[in-house]
Amino acid sequence: MHVSPTVWIVTCLVILGLFVFDFFAHVRVPHAPSIKESGFWSAFYITIALIFGGFVWWKWGSTSGTEYYAGFVTEKALSVDNLFVFVIVMAKFAVPREYQQKVLLLGIVMALVMRGAFIAVGAAAISAYSWVFYLFGAFLIFTAIKLLRESDHVVEAEEERESRIQKFVKKVLRTSDNYDGDKLFTRENGKRLATPMLMVLIVIGFTDVLFALDSIPAIYGLTEEPYIVFTANAFALMGLRQLYFLLGGLLDKLVYLSFGLSFILGFIGVKLVLHALHENTLPFINDGEHLSVPQISTPVSLSVIVGTLVITTVASLLKTRSDERKAAPLPSDKSPE
Repeated sequence: MHVSPTVWIVTCLVILGLFVFDFFAHVRVPHAPSIKESGFWSAFYITIALIFGGFVWWKWGSTSGTEYYAGFVTEKALSVDNLFVFVIVMAKFAVPREYQQKVLLLGIVMALVMRGAFIAVGAAAISAYSWVFYLFGAFLIFTAIKLLRESDHVVEAEEERESRIQKFVKKVLRTSDNYDGDKLFTRENGKRLATPMLMVLIVIGFTDVLFALDSIPAIYGLTEEPYIVFTANAFALMGLRQLYFLLGGLLDKLVYLSFGLSFILGFIGVKLVLHALHENTLPFINDGEHLSVPQISTPVSLSVIVGTLVITTVASLLKTRSDERKAAPLPSDKSPE
């Protein structure tokens, strides 16, 4: 797959243009978006992502197209996990709902920039050292186990992590406890102070770095093409702000999402290890020779990922509905006198 510099430049300009449009069309004037607005724009960005996948398929063939769709679905699923963190952060800092859009959009842009750096580093490492797939695979398997262990106390784990970031930021910046609209800085008693809005933005930014450590190795388990990795990440992050307002309380109903994501990360981790064994060059493994091990194709990976997400979502909603029925008060047996 050859991607010319011109295609890279045009793609980056289009993505930048979509973010600029998003800011001026929805974020510049603070407001709390309605369900209708959030639903329309979520569908809009997902449609654009799917159409772009069709372009990749047409331009570079079915293999590249399938890799893009597999990467997009995986990154979108992992980004939904980000929404849990966003909810926790917004609640902890009591961010007014009408100002949440700005901090979310800025956080998403920061996430894309940082992921771009990770993608470049990952591409250079893979190009120079094939054994990097061992590291990626082992890290994803470790992350899957860690996510599985934290599945019962996700909120506590995230709050502890954010508390450490908050303490560090307060040591570096002079902060205010009061919001000043959606401004990142304010003046109190003649002093320039950072508002809680900036604190929220920094916490979300640092959190996105941690999420990138999982998502970038995961998508490199599905494709080795930096262009597909970057665009799948970019389109997965687009519309994440609208999805945050659209899902809202529904996130609490996805009780098995962590289990599904854990399985997906573990599955891709195993796929990476198998690929590393197939391309092995490490002298202490099979004398540096390739091993004949089964390879997991991209269509199979896409089927497993989509199937896992569907099963996880359906099982979560059934479990939530069952719990709600059990918690509902029983109708009174007494007849009116």
